[in-house]
Amino acid sequence: MEPTAWSVLRQRWSETRSRKGIAGALGEIGADIWEFLRESTPERKRRRYGDVEYDWDHHTDTTSATVSHHGRLLAAISGAPYQPTEPAIFREMIESLQIDLAEFTFIDLGSGKGRTLLMAAEFPFRRIVGVELVRELHEVARKNVAAGRDTRIDLVCGDARDYEFPPGPILLYLFNPLPSKALEGVIGRLRRSVESSSRPVRVIYQNPLSERVLADSGFLRKVHGTEQFCVYSN
Repeated sequence: MEPTAWSVLRQRWSETRSRKGIAGALGEIGADIWEFLRESTPERKRRRYGDVEYDWDHHTDTTSATVSHHGRLLAAISGAPYQPTEPAIFREMIESLQIDLAEFTFIDLGSGKGRTLLMAAEFPFRRIVGVELVRELHEVARKNVAAGRDTRIDLVCGDARDYEFPPGPILLYLFNPLPSKALEGVIGRLRRSVESSSRPVRVIYQNPLSERVLADSGFLRKVHGTEQFCVYSN
């Protein structure tokens, strides 16, 4: 079932209230909605076209400027406003890993319009998976991926909280896609998956506002970090 603004808001409220209390939840969610309203002004919309250079070069639609008000509202309420990854920082993150990429499945939770998946396809990953909650973004990603015709890429329209990790080595990519409480659930699910079937795991976390969740996971350790991202390994 496609999520509605109300269902996303109820889940976000429940998770945030349990972590921060009523006042804290009101403040955090209110700040996200206020930012959504600010981003809806004509001036802010023009500014969002600043990320369109990738699309010009690759004949795709991955910019944040063309997301509808409804799509941006769902993303904002969920705690993860849509923002595509910059190609230069993505390459830096991948090159910092020093692993055999061909052994790993690349998984992007909160894959949006699929830009990160398309950039991952430039590397020899065994498989590439994108999980996106907002159907509008998922459908655009499907078109972008279809144009590239890379059979390694799979798209899942669903909640990252419910995603079951596949067997084999995993590279999990996070661009701050979830509030802390929800991220705890995802990392807990990843831990249980690895405990049931041991294999290498790497986690790239860009804009790591909730890095504490990884640091306190009990099975991941930090192996690299900059001001923009961190890398964890099991």
